[in-house]
Amino acid sequence: MYERILAGFDGSAPALRALEEAIGVAKVHGAKLRIVYVVDEGLVVAPGVPNANLAESESGLWQRGRALLDEAGARARNAGVEADTVLLEEMAHKPGARLIEQALEWPADLIVCGTHGRRGIRRLLLGSDSEYVLRHTPVPLLLVRAG
Repeated sequence: MYERILAGFDGSAPALRALEEAIGVAKVHGAKLRIVYVVDEGLVVAPGVPNANLAESESGLWQRGRALLDEAGARARNAGVEADTVLLEEMAHKPGARLIEQALEWPADLIVCGTHGRRGIRRLLLGSDSEYVLRHTPVPLLLVRAG
């Protein structure tokens, strides 16, 4: 049923649970897995937020993303799943939009995302990339809740 599964990954506990689920689904279906990390550079260059060393902060975000993707890709391959990784950039605080874009370009049959399961004011204050994907994607979506 699924041939191409895209997993959003940011290194968080919910993302790790979602990655494990994506690996399991990919293994059952013999699907290819694409693991995507979105570097939200808007966090570094947000107006009114002082930052002592912008270049170093940006570089650190990219290095962290690459390291997390390397670990995630190795985890998938160790489980016997064909996987590649993609590091994307986002400047407008909408990593979910970049995830959907990648799912359409690749094209993916399924998107797998982790969610913290926040509700109420915590969700409003912190935002939710997985909720953005849920509301906007035309691609089937599997949301995996944190423990």
